[in-house]
Amino acid sequence: MRVNWDLIKFVIVGGLVVFLYSFTKQRNQARNLTKIEIDFLDDNPPFITRNTVNKLLIQNNDSVTSIGKETLVLNEMESRLLENPMIRDAEVFITVDGVLGATIEQRKPIARVAASPNYYLDADGKKMPLSSVYTARVPLITAASTLQFDRITPMLLKLHEDEFMKSSVIGLHVKRDGNIVLRLRKHDLKVFFGKPSAIDKKFQNFKAFYKKTKMDKMLSEYASVNLEFGNQVVATKK
Repeated sequence: MRVNWDLIKFVIVGGLVVFLYSFTKQRNQARNLTKIEIDFLDDNPPFITRNTVNKLLIQNNDSVTSIGKETLVLNEMESRLLENPMIRDAEVFITVDGVLGATIEQRKPIARVAASPNYYLDADGKKMPLSSVYTARVPLITAASTLQFDRITPMLLKLHEDEFMKSSVIGLHVKRDGNIVLRLRKHDLKVFFGKPSAIDKKFQNFKAFYKKTKMDKMLSEYASVNLEFGNQVVATKK
């Protein structure tokens, strides 16, 4: 009977590979975590501290080094992070050398709403509580009635992206009919914006008016400017 040495070698090598893989996997799973690394994806100052994220990850454990990797359920850790009102998205993972990693995307406030209590409106048009860690420098919204966030969020996003408007506008008042009045940072000038439509055109018209009157040193002579009439800017002197 002829011995098939090639088959025997294949079986031995295959068995060795399976043994080494199982041994490595078991040893790797038995190893405790070494540390936590947290990465905030956005450039904004943190509205939630790293210490708070650490506590959400390790919960009742004294330290990360007391946690065995085999006891972790990453989906549950991500769910705990996502329950925090400052976090928009989160991903939790473990590296082969025992590092518990978390990437955090914070919610992005674009306005602060005067209410009881005050709160932020984020870039998704949702309510966001104020942070005890950091105060965002965003326009203050006041309203005569309940706000319709889906209607004003596109305007707030464009306001946030336009450097001139962002630095100039400190507040918005939403009237009962839905018309908006802007308040400026450096000037006692009311800007009647109207409904949150034709936003780019109204911004362009206001910037042209502002540049021209400031160049002529006449800006302080005006009490209000109305942007509701298409290409026409109606200004009223004091």
